[in-house]
Amino acid sequence: MFARSREVRHIARETLFGSLRRYTKMQTVTLQEAALEERCILVDNQDRPLGEASKRDCHRVGQDGNIPLHRAFSVFLFNQKGDLLLQKRSANKVTFPAHYTNTCCSHPLAEIPEEMEERNVMGIRKAAQRRLSYELGIPVNQVEPNDFTYLTRIHYHDIGDGHWGEHEIDYILFLQKENITLDPNADEVSEVRWISRGQMPEFLKLIDCPLTPWFRLILTHKLPLWWDNLQALEKLQDHTCIQRFQ
Repeated sequence: MFARSREVRHIARETLFGSLRRYTKMQTVTLQEAALEERCILVDNQDRPLGEASKRDCHRVGQDGNIPLHRAFSVFLFNQKGDLLLQKRSANKVTFPAHYTNTCCSHPLAEIPEEMEERNVMGIRKAAQRRLSYELGIPVNQVEPNDFTYLTRIHYHDIGDGHWGEHEIDYILFLQKENITLDPNADEVSEVRWISRGQMPEFLKLIDCPLTPWFRLILTHKLPLWWDNLQALEKLQDHTCIQRFQ
């Protein structure tokens, strides 16, 4: 019992810092369970921190349909041609498995002190750097925290399958880089694709899986405008208002 407990803690730590890359079937199950014990940052409707709770508790739908509101981020990575990197989430994921989504989506964690840093949303930036490495195998020296353009925050709520859902204030981070190394983590990502602005409508018609709710909302409300202004994103930044999407 104690040996297994130590193993779970060890794998949980490697989950946080992205050093574990290949898994046995047992490790895959253990990793998914360990990830549910990560500590998300609880916030109020104005994004003021209130405390922390496990990822499990932050994504479990209550009997009344409520889900604790917590912080998250969504990364949109573009190459120099302006193509956007999309991923299909692994079927192993607890929330929205086998859904297509933007480049990377996750949470800053309360147990990593530097991800709690508020100044210049540096905690969010460092969390995004960590998850790009863990999910997509992008070396941390290829993406620095200050490389991200922080656009705005969105607030959305989706009950998912009725058992696992989302309720997040989601920080939107854009990044344009060339010669990025990709080595997707199969426990997190099953496919990746570069999609041009012009290809997106046809791509959406052809894929045989749903979109994550946050990506669908961003795609509907904001992404076309942001994509058309990749070289002038500063004029579209809004760090004051939180966009409320239904």
